Amino acid sequence: MPHLFVAVTAHGYGHLAQVAPVVTELKRRLPDLEISLQGNIAPAFANSRLPAGYRSIPSAADVPLPMDGPLTTRWADGLADYAAFDLDYSAHQARQRRLFEQTRPDLVLADIPWLPLDVARSMGIPCAGLCSLSWYDILAESPVGDQLPTALAQRMQRAYGGADLFLRPAPSMPMSWLPNGRDIGPIAQPRRRDPVGLRQRLGRHATEQLVLMQFGGTGRLQLGGGPQLMAGVHLLSPDADAGRGRDDLTPIDADGNSVLEVLASCDALITKPGYGTFAEAACNGIPMLSVERKDWPESRWLVDWLADQVPLREISASDFAAGQIREPLAELLAEGVAEPVMPSGVAEAAELLMDLLQ
Repeated sequence: MPHLFVAVTAHGYGHLAQVAPVVTELKRRLPDLEISLQGNIAPAFANSRLPAGYRSIPSAADVPLPMDGPLTTRWADGLADYAAFDLDYSAHQARQRRLFEQTRPDLVLADIPWLPLDVARSMGIPCAGLCSLSWYDILAESPVGDQLPTALAQRMQRAYGGADLFLRPAPSMPMSWLPNGRDIGPIAQPRRRDPVGLRQRLGRHATEQLVLMQFGGTGRLQLGGGPQLMAGVHLLSPDADAGRGRDDLTPIDADGNSVLEVLASCDALITKPGYGTFAEAACNGIPMLSVERKDWPESRWLVDWLADQVPLREISASDFAAGQIREPLAELLAEGVAEPVMPSGVAEAAELLMDLLQ
């Protein structure tokens, strides 16, 4: 039976969320597909997104960027972590090689650690990257980009560029330097829209407008402005602590499926720039209020793309913290749900990866 080895960066939930629909589609096409997942991912989240029966390998293939909450990256600390990882690179290579010798994958798919791609290529194992970014591009365009060690930059570029394929789902950073880059459509897992059913399940009034507020797996933001945002609007969040001191917020289950179901049936979404939530908003047609993430190099590509797909407004982190979101949120709710975008990248990626698996 064919064996797909998936390696993901545990920087929040976004990388697993991005690759999971493609893995699920490959499993649908190849029911006997064996799947291994490498990465320090919360088991409950992985179970909610991946096909049943996958093998978990809870070890990191790279280093995640340290964050102070959803909006602030500790760039200097992160660069130090990457440099330390590179200084011990030969040991990391040896461990990854032993892992591949034990598991014997037929295809390595990375989102987006460079080490597994590097080692797979050296062992003659087909390999592909799939991501809207690369860690080389993020670091090079970050506030510490001028401090990026040349040897580390070159190693990352060789690993990413040396894979058989690097799939760039819309919206992606350009990464035009990649010789193996292939642009595909968005990747998402849209659900059936059922706003009536959502209100019934939550016990909310039929005329209320429901707004999902969620910031992914890298921490929380606290909405200020008192216990009530605006009349006729009720907030939903997978972060139970987000409801502290608020009369207008209901916690929802934090597992991946519950969040996707609520997202598909809500009236608007409050979040930060990040591939998964932006792609899901587009593919469900949900208006978005985005809290600016100014130092994140991927942000402008995400925001510019989504603004062409659904109603979108941006606000500053300070306005969010002060609860000053009524006007832009009211504008979004008045514009309403847009025509959903097709998540065509799922089938496109699966088709290209099937060629490598077979």
